[in-house]
Amino acid sequence: MTAAMDDPRPVQPHLATASLTLREKVAAGRFVVCVEVDPPHGLDPRRGMRAAALMKEAGADAINVGDSPTARVRMSPWAFCLLLQRELGVETVMHYTTRDRNAMAIHSDMVGAHALGIRNVLCLRGDPPELGGYKDVVGVWDVSAVGLIRVLSLLNQGLDWTGRPIGRPASFFIGAACNPNADPLGPEIRLMRRKVEAGAHFFVTQNVFDLGRLERFLEEASRFQRPLIVGVLPLHSYEHAERLHREVPGMFIPEEVRERLRRAGPRAPEEGKAIARYILDACRARAAGVYLVPTYGNFELVAELVAEAKG
Repeated sequence: MTAAMDDPRPVQPHLATASLTLREKVAAGRFVVCVEVDPPHGLDPRRGMRAAALMKEAGADAINVGDSPTARVRMSPWAFCLLLQRELGVETVMHYTTRDRNAMAIHSDMVGAHALGIRNVLCLRGDPPELGGYKDVVGVWDVSAVGLIRVLSLLNQGLDWTGRPIGRPASFFIGAACNPNADPLGPEIRLMRRKVEAGAHFFVTQNVFDLGRLERFLEEASRFQRPLIVGVLPLHSYEHAERLHREVPGMFIPEEVRERLRRAGPRAPEEGKAIARYILDACRARAAGVYLVPTYGNFELVAELVAEAKG
């Protein structure tokens, strides 16, 4: 066995050459820009990897990798994160849901992810399987999103989820979800408090289209002294906005925004981009960063927004 194989330090290909990690950038007060790139449905990851490479070239600080979002089965998020980190040298934020795993599986996955160099984890509950059309699949939810945060926090203390020592402590940067669109806001703020007490280091918000709601939320959330990364989604059309507003839980798109897209007609994609740019610019003085969500795979448009934000 070689000396390299004896080295107990986690494998982090390419990342050692990066000047600052996402955690360090946030701690230093830099405005960070993350972009969602979902894993593939099948065996070929090349399309997602090309998208991630485009985002890296545009200047994105990290790539967010979903965990079978909207309950539609995709490649394991840690596997896709590993491919992106090893092949492209980009930092990732792994989304991880408790929908599909019990406590034992969660511990196993997290220890394995840490050994592979994955540090940033966004802790989520996950959508119910029936949302993805899997009517005979039962969600596990042995652990809540708050419980998952607590598991990672214990690992950072060198303990498993039962409190038993596992050796040296982990170094996860623990993320949690929050929703500025919640109405009333009180229950959402109470849930955020539970997540902070469990050990959350930062928050990522639901996509925001109403600056008034965002302002009220940020004022309430400031008590927790945790960095917030705001979700920004470029709308594609009036129909797209209507569907998100009416069918996606937690989403709120003001009537005036939907009307702007209706009036724009065939120019709606450009109007959606302008709205996204407006939200992004407004977040500079209000948040730790933004989390851009491509619409219908339009990564070129998002790359423009990334380059503008980082330029």
